[in-house]
Amino acid sequence: QVQLVESGGGLVQAGGSLRLSCTHSGRTFSSYAMGWFRQAPGKEREFVASISWSGSSTSYADSAKGRFAISRDNAKNTVYLQMNSLKPEDTAVYYCAGRGGFSSPRTRGGDYNYWGQGTQVTVSS
Repeated sequence: QVQLVESGGGLVQAGGSLRLSCTHSGRTFSSYAMGWFRQAPGKEREFVASISWSGSSTSYADSAKGRFAISRDNAKNTVYLQMNSLKPEDTAVYYCAGRGGFSSPRTRGGDYNYWGQGTQVTVSS
């Protein structure tokens, strides 16, 4: 059973940066497409960014383009989300998700098989 564990969330002022990490527990991480989603209080979960199994292809939500960057280190079984120029509206619980099978980046939550427990990101104004 694959486990995904996020870390790196916290409280930051508007304009600041955070880097989220998500570590995959299995030996097959390099075959997994990975994604980041977020859910703010009272709102539905939304797509943020995703990356293909090889790292050669990425996809971003419009709200993340130009500010966030997704990357992966297959040697460390880890995917990252670098978040810059954070805004109060970025406040949410951030979840990483994984999909096996050498997939391309996916933007729908239903396309992912595994989810982490989430990490809180709070951006103060």
